[in-house]
Amino acid sequence: MGLSVAGALAQRISTRAFLDKPVSENLIREILDAARRAPSGGNLQPWKVIAAGGDELPALTALAQRVLSENPTGENTDRPVYPSKLWEPYRTRRFEAGEELYGKLEIPREDKGARLTQFWKNYEFFGAPAALFFVIEEEMGHGQWAHLGMFMQSIALLLEERGLASCMQEAWGILRPSLKSHFGLADSEMVYCGMAVGYADPDAVINRVRTAREPVDAFTEFRGF
Repeated sequence: MGLSVAGALAQRISTRAFLDKPVSENLIREILDAARRAPSGGNLQPWKVIAAGGDELPALTALAQRVLSENPTGENTDRPVYPSKLWEPYRTRRFEAGEELYGKLEIPREDKGARLTQFWKNYEFFGAPAALFFVIEEEMGHGQWAHLGMFMQSIALLLEERGLASCMQEAWGILRPSLKSHFGLADSEMVYCGMAVGYADPDAVINRVRTAREPVDAFTEFRGF
């Protein structure tokens, strides 16, 4: 019996170290072909995917290097990754996730340089041999953003089923104008984020990070049962 949906959900993590093992275009096509059945209200299917591999990956890394060397905080966007001032309990959850990640790497909080070096690996796709970028029309509403998220989750679970791993990369969101130009997108389109795709390095310490999740009773109100 193959991997169940529950098994894929339990197994999936944000993989931040990949093996030097290629991922073929055909395999990515198969994953996307299955993922296109993800839920979509009104059947709008508001997603567009740019699949990158080979020489395109270092070209994207060079783009990030060029932009961030001039502006380390990234380019202006009206859709930041997080609200400017997170409130509780979200602030603590984000803080604890960061502490767990850097703690596993034995990088102390005061070592800003080492933390920045680790963060920069986002723009090297953590060594993954392939990446996906997700594009959406700028005028789409919150419903369509949810549809895009369901599509992305479907891809992540399908990758797990096939023995691959992924990392959702919202870090690319601070480079939206440059990515828009690089990919030749229409004026109406924007890049939401990237996703590193490949085979997880089982020996990498960072791939042992597993963030906590709240118990069901903490986020669910049952009525009428």
